Amino acid sequence: MMRALPVVRLRVPTDEDAVAWHRVFHDREVMEFLGGEIAGLSVYEELTARQRRHDAERGFCLWTVLDAEDRVVGFTGAQPWERDWGPEGEIEIGWRLGRAHWGRRLATAAARLTLERLRAAGVPRVVAVVDARNARSAAVARRLGMHRAESCREPVSRREHHCYRLDLRGVHSR
Repeated sequence: MMRALPVVRLRVPTDEDAVAWHRVFHDREVMEFLGGEIAGLSVYEELTARQRRHDAERGFCLWTVLDAEDRVVGFTGAQPWERDWGPEGEIEIGWRLGRAHWGRRLATAAARLTLERLRAAGVPRVVAVVDARNARSAAVARRLGMHRAESCREPVSRREHHCYRLDLRGVHSR
């Protein structure tokens, strides 16, 4: 029997969330598959501001994830893939949690809410681009019902990434 997913809530990032994201992501293990570098607060200030614009313009963004106690644990959401490699022009779903929150199924719960919001916004399909070494994120993609479709290489690091896909038309979350 599958256990119930934990309660999470998503919100459009606030100015204060930049500080919270910086705090929960200030960990080399969290950033391991994202280049490994720890970003400064200004990066998260710009990122949260950009997400507010994306939500206003597109109806989706990278939302702040709050746990049952309303603590910021990370983000999940979607954005257009804007790199010149990988699934160009598609909508990528993604998630990132602070290490203290791993293994509690929070990423899966938050990503499922994201899929519901994307369906409501009329997004027909999503992709998740996952570093081939990142077993945890690949497992989340599979729990969402995504299937591995192709692989690609990031041009600078040459790291292999797997592209998972999910058609959102006519499919309802479990």
